[in-house]
Amino acid sequence: MKNILFLLALLFSFTNSFSQVYTFEQVINLETTEVISQGTTGTCWSFSTSSFLESEIKRLTGKQIDVSEMYQVRHTYPKKAWNYVMRQGKAQFGEGGLAHDVMNSIRENGLVPKSVYSGMDADASGHNHAELAALLKGMLDVYIDNPSRSLSPKWQGIVSHTLDTYLGKDITDFTYEGVQYTPKSFQAMTKINPDNYVSLTSFTHHPFYSQFILNIPDNFSNGSFYNVTLDDMMATLNRALENGYTVELDCDVSERTFSAKQGLAVIPDDEAHFKEIMTQVRPEKNITQAYRQQEFESYATQDDHLMHITGTMSDQNGKIYYKVKNSWGTDDMYIANGGFVYMSEAYMRLKTIAIMIHKDAMTKDLKKKLKL
Repeated sequence: MKNILFLLALLFSFTNSFSQVYTFEQVINLETTEVISQGTTGTCWSFSTSSFLESEIKRLTGKQIDVSEMYQVRHTYPKKAWNYVMRQGKAQFGEGGLAHDVMNSIRENGLVPKSVYSGMDADASGHNHAELAALLKGMLDVYIDNPSRSLSPKWQGIVSHTLDTYLGKDITDFTYEGVQYTPKSFQAMTKINPDNYVSLTSFTHHPFYSQFILNIPDNFSNGSFYNVTLDDMMATLNRALENGYTVELDCDVSERTFSAKQGLAVIPDDEAHFKEIMTQVRPEKNITQAYRQQEFESYATQDDHLMHITGTMSDQNGKIYYKVKNSWGTDDMYIANGGFVYMSEAYMRLKTIAIMIHKDAMTKDLKKKLKL
């Protein structure tokens, strides 16, 4: 009888350990600017990468600077338009992009603070690009479908004028904190060098420790990624955070178990438990390299959102979650944790498309393997 009671108590204890309401404590908390909203736009790639750069500027210079997201959007749209037109509409044209698109823009056009280029009218309460995106695509489709197949040489100028109208004209010089800058001299002041940042991914359809162009819809600029094992990618992410480097994240947030409202992203060991795991600690699936690849190739994992990893959290059982800064605002009715999402290791292993980090955050051994 005593043995039966002991076993029942043990079973109750085990079950109860996986049915507790989540309680989190901060483990690593790296400096970042406040959470803001990308509004009604598909420009998370610029918002998240700008947030990442703001943390990098703080780390490199000690300065807290709010950089302009829309300055990079303004300079990226013409390149997307060129790609779409030259491919005769057989490419994606939309608001999406990737972290390296911001770096490409900075390399060519520099950086500016948001105070001199907000990308919206002074009386606007937020960003809304629905009309801009529809107008640009409709205009480009007209050029592409021109029966004469002879494009007007004016189309690029009209695209530029449209962007000027909706986002604001390009700027060549400005004053910031009493100092005169150009976008390139401002970039130099921030110590941001795009060549110091690398994008890592982990898929088996290309050799590990090589570069390849990741074939996802928003990679219109054909950016290359370094391919590493899943364990190496996670170890690099962890090492970066432990050593004071924040990390840019490209991932899939379409899962039922990703919730900004609850501030949580997890992968249940059984899909039937997807509701319970959003409110109670439960076991998660073991994510292998093979399972990750299977989910990617079946479109179960897709590139649909970019965010900024700024630290780690621990639940009451000592399990680690990543503290991920989102760009959907901080409305308490719909957004938990002040706009941050606590993402489990299982979710990160399965749903991460790629990460971007400063190359100094990598081990010497990994840099050697990648020939960096």
